[in-house]
Amino acid sequence: MWSVIKSVLAALIGVQNDRQRQHDFSNGKPAAFIFTAIVVTLLFVLVLASIAMFAAG
Repeated sequence: MWSVIKSVLAALIGVQNDRQRQHDFSNGKPAAFIFTAIVVTLLFVLVLASIAMFAAG
């Protein structure tokens, strides 16, 4: 699971190398990557919204 999280985070910020991407496509389950990406994106949006609400007062 940790490798899926690392791959999703690297891909989201744009530092995923080609070797790792090829490894993910050949060995990983697509559902795990999709689910993890959705969860990470939702957490990111919630953190940004919380920061904005805190800053707005």
